Amino acid sequence: MKTQIIKILEHLKRRKSITSWEAIQLYRATRLSAIIYTLRKRGYNIQSYTEYNETTGTHFARYVLLGANNA
Repeated sequence: MKTQIIKILEHLKRRKSITSWEAIQLYRATRLSAIIYTLRKRGYNIQSYTEYNETTGTHFARYVLLGANNA
């Protein structure tokens, strides 16, 4: 059984980015920021960008995989 960390990493490698809502819907991962923190500690270069949803008037983070330093 794959861990949520592995699932999120595979998602980032395939699609290059993920949001919290996508992580919840696809992988039931409710603590995406903690997973991103772990991946960054493992050497992955992941940037976060703030986006705005005009329909709901909310801001959210999109995490983008830029590469791996040592992985």
